Amino acid sequence: MRTSMPLNLPNLLTWLRIILIPLFVGIFYFENSWVSAANQNLVATVIFVAAALTDWLDGWIARKFNQTSAFGAFLDPVADKLMVAAALIVLLKLGRVHDVVVLIIIGREITVSALREWMAQIGQSKSVAVSFLGKVKTATQMVAIPMLLYHDRLLGLDPQMLGTGLIYVAALLTLVSMFYYLKAALPERLKRD
Repeated sequence: MRTSMPLNLPNLLTWLRIILIPLFVGIFYFENSWVSAANQNLVATVIFVAAALTDWLDGWIARKFNQTSAFGAFLDPVADKLMVAAALIVLLKLGRVHDVVVLIIIGREITVSALREWMAQIGQSKSVAVSFLGKVKTATQMVAIPMLLYHDRLLGLDPQMLGTGLIYVAALLTLVSMFYYLKAALPERLKRD
């Protein structure tokens, strides 16, 4: 039986977020005649923030107008993780974030995604549904990343310093939330041994 992807605005916004990833990364590789070195940080920040806003918008539209779908529920977190991973790798290459932070955040995303997949297969996906702690972690990293991307001083503030502090908080919350999800899944794992 063949199923098709519902073509609705939330799914189109999610696809747009995925399409923005190569453009976002490419900003730092384009010839200076396309994007001047002075504007690379600003353009990359604007693209990342726009992608983050489409994440919020597609979820709001899907709920408000009852356009949720299984495909959208699958694709939306994948798009988010790809965008965050791309941003962290760019920031690592630029020397604006520590490699341990990148490993923690990307490693956690892979671990929790695999855990959720396993729990869904055994019919226990509610045990590892997104927690408040997970939402705080996401919000923290979504504020930290644009600050690290922008990098230049803004209104007398040093976004690099603020972003660095927040990304360390996000890494700590990342570890705590990962252990929270693993603990939630442990009873199912023990039952199956």
